[in-house]
Amino acid sequence: MIDPDAYLVAIGVTFAINVPFGYWRAGVRKFSPQWFVAVHAAVPMVIALRFALGLPFRWSMFPFFVVAYFGGQYVGSRMRLRRDAQSRRP
Repeated sequence: MIDPDAYLVAIGVTFAINVPFGYWRAGVRKFSPQWFVAVHAAVPMVIALRFALGLPFRWSMFPFFVVAYFGGQYVGSRMRLRRDAQSRRP
């Protein structure tokens, strides 16, 4: 039986991994090669994390990982945009 806490840890780490990638993504041109790397580079890390924790793929958990993945991307991009807006102020 898989420990439910392991899923919570994996979801939290998935979110945290994606924050810097979202930050990076917000600073590059949309659909450029750097943008695609910023969006997809975390996928192997998340997969490796799940293997390291011994978590099998479950459709019931998939939406939580998707929300954590794109939530981290979103938070990182908002951090970048907020920083850029503050640096433009007089």
